[in-house]
Amino acid sequence: MRPGASGRARAGPQSAPMTSSPTMLRLIGLAAFCSMVSMRVCDPMLVALSLEYRITTGDASAVIASFAVAYGVLQLVYGPLGDRVGKVRVIIGATAACALFSAMTALAPSFSLLVAARAAMGAAAAGIIPLSMAWIGDQVAYGQRQETLARLMVATVTGMMAGQWFGGFATETLGWRSALAALALLFAVAAALLLRHARAIGALRTQVDGDAAPFSLAAYLAGTAALLRLPRVRWVLTVVAVEGALAFGTLAFVPARMVDGFGLSASAAGGVMVLYGVGGLIYSVFARRWLAWMGEQGLALAGAGLIAAGMLALAWAPAVGWAVLGCFLAGVGFYMLHNTLQVQATQMAPQARGTAVTLFACLLFLGQSTGVLIVAFSVDRGWLPPVFSAAALGILVLGFLVSRRVQARGAVAAGA
Repeated sequence: MRPGASGRARAGPQSAPMTSSPTMLRLIGLAAFCSMVSMRVCDPMLVALSLEYRITTGDASAVIASFAVAYGVLQLVYGPLGDRVGKVRVIIGATAACALFSAMTALAPSFSLLVAARAAMGAAAAGIIPLSMAWIGDQVAYGQRQETLARLMVATVTGMMAGQWFGGFATETLGWRSALAALALLFAVAAALLLRHARAIGALRTQVDGDAAPFSLAAYLAGTAALLRLPRVRWVLTVVAVEGALAFGTLAFVPARMVDGFGLSASAAGGVMVLYGVGGLIYSVFARRWLAWMGEQGLALAGAGLIAAGMLALAWAPAVGWAVLGCFLAGVGFYMLHNTLQVQATQMAPQARGTAVTLFACLLFLGQSTGVLIVAFSVDRGWLPPVFSAAALGILVLGFLVSRRVQARGAVAAGA
């Protein structure tokens, strides 16, 4: 049985593109931007939240972990849903739901309700970036896919930068609730623009086969099990889960490290985190050139080396300037490594691409939530430097393994 064949719950990845509109790609990029803002906006707020609610910084990180867990688990729903009813439809619905839940986070009267609202927001945001990647996989040939994903990355990296900076800025000036209220408005605008353009170009038309069987849980589980029987799928999912724990799990505590370790304010720490995103933007600009020069194997190895160097600088730098440089290097390296894995995810099961890519995202964010919980345990005990060092070593090993196992571009393109 082919993965995803049961129930024919597919949005036609082998069919003609539903639209080649550059405007659609830009609007999907806007939704992805908002999604990444929502993911990272609370990072610089942890110290402030711990003071306001009289909890530890580790306990305050529940606003990040709850988002990540919900984001990861809900991929298991959005994948087959996007394959069946259309990825653009799901992206629009998820963006609109994020507007609602972001407003709820801004109004949450207690920390427990804030955590619950953040979980709901993560559940909604789960339908945006992974299905955007899958949509690109449907529309763009493999040879141009890494470059196109790099352009989408511009939106996601810019969103991360904006979220981390504005989260810190709002915490010190307007109050942390104002950042979440502004984000609700931005999500609402993105959803409205996407819906308007999708209607104009007919991108909301039904895309499933006319004889598609009704969705059934048994068919979905059988299709997912068939995917997991593929060695390539298992390898990519395992690697991205480890990457999520080592890289994303530590990333959430970089602002806390800058505040507690180097005496920066929340807004200054958020500003430093912008450099992480700048590193990703630099990668997106030079992605084609670096890919031609190093290949995917070289990108993975070099990226892991830069992440490790950045983490070690953040852990042991004697002065804040070196830590700032480390943040920048880690940003460049992360996107070199992660974009390579993203491309592999879009090609590991083309016949069920929506489900496969959202499984990829599920494992990434479940790995992140695991990493956040581990680092949260250490941050309250003053163990961040050794934890960052251990993560740096793990990333080096991971990058080496990816560089040895990543599928050659030519081989994948030939089989596409």
